[in-house]
Amino acid sequence: MSGGHVVITIDGPAGTGKSTAARKLAQLLGFSFLDTGAMYRAIAWGCLQQGMDLTRHDLVTNFARQADLQIEDQTIRLNGQDVTQAIRLPQVTLVASQVAAIEGVREQMVALQRRAAEGQNIVTEGRDQGTIVFPEAPCKFFLTASPLERAKRREAQLRSSGQTVPLEEILEQQQLRDERDENRTIAPLRPAIDATIVDTTSTSLEEVIDYLQRVVITKISSPRTTA
Repeated sequence: MSGGHVVITIDGPAGTGKSTAARKLAQLLGFSFLDTGAMYRAIAWGCLQQGMDLTRHDLVTNFARQADLQIEDQTIRLNGQDVTQAIRLPQVTLVASQVAAIEGVREQMVALQRRAAEGQNIVTEGRDQGTIVFPEAPCKFFLTASPLERAKRREAQLRSSGQTVPLEEILEQQQLRDERDENRTIAPLRPAIDATIVDTTSTSLEEVIDYLQRVVITKISSPRTTA
């Protein structure tokens, strides 16, 4: 990016609190916020709705290229339909990483993400923001937490939305997704070399956000403030 605009990236696996932390941090700083995971979930949901064979990468990629994907605040629309809640369903979670591993889909989403960040200060969260999408971002974080703690958080999130899923099943799905994300050829899940690692296992959300904010203020006060 240019013109003095700041990009802050927050990466990490599911259940580390990165989405909530990124959103709150953006609010505190007066920055825009981009949930890139929601973009892949929306494409995955759309493919499922059409009964698409997800092993047909050409079909999935074509769908992603033609999709009208809009993210405004906390509302996600796909081809004009509000899918904010639908993309959080367990069946979508199960295949989102499979869709995200498709090269053509990822190219399309990365282009959209970079376009969304043009000309503004932004906090963007996902799995490859600091490594692939914004490698020159001046402030990068990678959030982690123990597998059990992450699964418990996911269980609580599902329960709050009226869904009951056994903890063991969540742990199993979580491990499967982690393996897919970490071992995929395209943009594997890993921290950027210059990312600040934050373990959120035993840390409150308020403490995490306070720490992130302090690091950001320190880094963007230095001469190198653009990405």
